[in-house]
Amino acid sequence: MKRLTALAVAAVATVALAACGTTEEPADENSATGGDPITVTDERGVEVTLDGPAVKVGATEWNVVEYLVSLGIQPTAVSDVKGFQTWDNSVQLDDSVTDIGTRGEPNLDTLAPLGLDVMFVTDSLVEGAVEQIEDSGVPVIVMNGGDATDPIGHMWKNVDLVAEVTGTQDAAADLKDQFDTTLAEAKEAVAATDLAGTPVAFADGWDTGEAVTVRPFTSGSQLGAILAELGLPSAWEDVEGVEGDAVYGLGQTDVEGLTKLPEDAVFWYIGGADESDVYADTLADNAIWQSLQFVKDGEVERLPDGTWMFGGPAAMTQFIDAVVAIAEGS
Repeated sequence: MKRLTALAVAAVATVALAACGTTEEPADENSATGGDPITVTDERGVEVTLDGPAVKVGATEWNVVEYLVSLGIQPTAVSDVKGFQTWDNSVQLDDSVTDIGTRGEPNLDTLAPLGLDVMFVTDSLVEGAVEQIEDSGVPVIVMNGGDATDPIGHMWKNVDLVAEVTGTQDAAADLKDQFDTTLAEAKEAVAATDLAGTPVAFADGWDTGEAVTVRPFTSGSQLGAILAELGLPSAWEDVEGVEGDAVYGLGQTDVEGLTKLPEDAVFWYIGGADESDVYADTLADNAIWQSLQFVKDGEVERLPDGTWMFGGPAAMTQFIDAVVAIAEGS
């Protein structure tokens, strides 16, 4: 565990040093005018051409924000800065970052004067938002938030795209090497514990006021894929009625649905941004919850807050370290 933590700290330290300037620094500090033109094709199939590596970059989705900081680029514009800082503490934003509103609908009045070289978004924006950003003179690159058929591979596909646009391919290669080392060492560490091979039901959840909704992270989710790489299969795979969506691998069930989980499963979850805990608090007196084998056996774990479940290599390293800590304490 100490070795893994050291690697993670080293990665963050590398990011902090790189934040003063990218690994492959563009010639112009204010616009994408240094180097040769860059042309990429986004998820729409649209070709986007920049004059050179982008320096002033904006992003609506937090995974891209994390990619940028990890690659040594402090974004100029970020949607919901406070939310990002609450949900993803794997990297740190500078105070100079401009908040441009919600992730689904950025504030164009705030965004337009920033003179961005490029804006990264996903297809979850409100209708017409992409076109409005482009009409303001900012090139837009649309990315998919995930791919349940290959969640880890898709994460690196997105990282590589951001690196190409910002001229930080060397930093991306280093990031992947660090991550691969962390993952390999974590797999070996978990294999040496009693937890090895145990099916894990990972979820988050919330109280709707009428009932507790459970959101399973299936094997198609990024976290589910990481767990599988560590030798911890998804406990949701054989649960009738639980199917992950095509992008994020997320399902939906309720407390009663948890009774369908295998008896040898453990249950792990992430808490809410408001420090609420539906599993420890709301369900404390729920007869169905209390009857579950993993509850009776004390095999319920809340992972550290601030680990963004849909994040990049930095957040996934946090998750891996948390899994190893649980495994070695089992």
